[in-house]
Amino acid sequence: MRAVWYEKQGPAREVLILGEKPTPAPAPGEVLIRVHASGVNPSDEGMRSGLGRAQNVEPFVIPQSDGAGMVEALGDGVTRHTVGDRVWLYNGQREGRQHGTGAEFIALNAERVRPLPDALSFSEGATLGIPGMTAHFSVFCDGPVDGKTVLITGGAGAVGHYAIQWASWGGAKVISTVSSPQKADDAKAAGADVIINYREEDVAARILEETNGEGVDHICEVEFGGNIRITEQIIKVNGCVSVYASKGELNPTLPMNIFMTKNIKVWPFVLPMTPLADRERAQADIATWLARGKRLHNVAGEFPLAETAAAHEFVASKTKRGTVIVLPQK
Repeated sequence: MRAVWYEKQGPAREVLILGEKPTPAPAPGEVLIRVHASGVNPSDEGMRSGLGRAQNVEPFVIPQSDGAGMVEALGDGVTRHTVGDRVWLYNGQREGRQHGTGAEFIALNAERVRPLPDALSFSEGATLGIPGMTAHFSVFCDGPVDGKTVLITGGAGAVGHYAIQWASWGGAKVISTVSSPQKADDAKAAGADVIINYREEDVAARILEETNGEGVDHICEVEFGGNIRITEQIIKVNGCVSVYASKGELNPTLPMNIFMTKNIKVWPFVLPMTPLADRERAQADIATWLARGKRLHNVAGEFPLAETAAAHEFVASKTKRGTVIVLPQK
């Protein structure tokens, strides 16, 4: 099979190799999937560059965790899928695995694979893993949000855009921050009730104005360290801050007196380490959510397999709006 891999970490064009690898055979409990779309997430780019979480690269790593495609073969004991099913998947290159979706085929535990509705393209399906499931946990980790006010920072990002939709679906009033008028349009389309351009407005003052001085119950945070001074002003007593990224400031100083006095829960996480029950609930909710209406799945761009390095560079540029997709069959 055609695949892209790396044997050491570093710049995309220096370490990514395009070539042939053996097509995997599904082990018991696994399905073999012909990958039609592979999602490139910031965590994938970070792991390849060496700036993200540590990983073993010996003998090689086929990158990317998320994907969508068609079931090609079944391992022993698999009953929930059949050959020819359209599916989406997550955790391809996670949990110690070194064979991700950046190849024509992947063999993966059947529990990480779910049906892809006919109404969704493979590229849209490849956005449901890390972006969709991370957003789900970020919104619902502290319980239902019906009747609450939820702040989604970075509402035009791959995770943030889904988080707006999840929070709205869950019955919350949704406030979102963005950095441009174009991204404001994305957040509005996703269902945000209040949109704040943080480059032009005083975010804390605007949130307090929109909530009659009460603030928000829950924050889905893409930049915890950089936004902590805003957080301390606008989070309610007994509020929760779910943190899925903090690239600007990895070692922030916490205003402990304020956080303790307000009894604030700070919940940093990465999707593969969340409890399996929560991930299975996200998968089930995604199926229900997709069945009940048209949803927005932002695809920022598509690249053939031979241009995987360009896809990684696009992610690293931080200019994308949505999920970058590699097409292994092209």
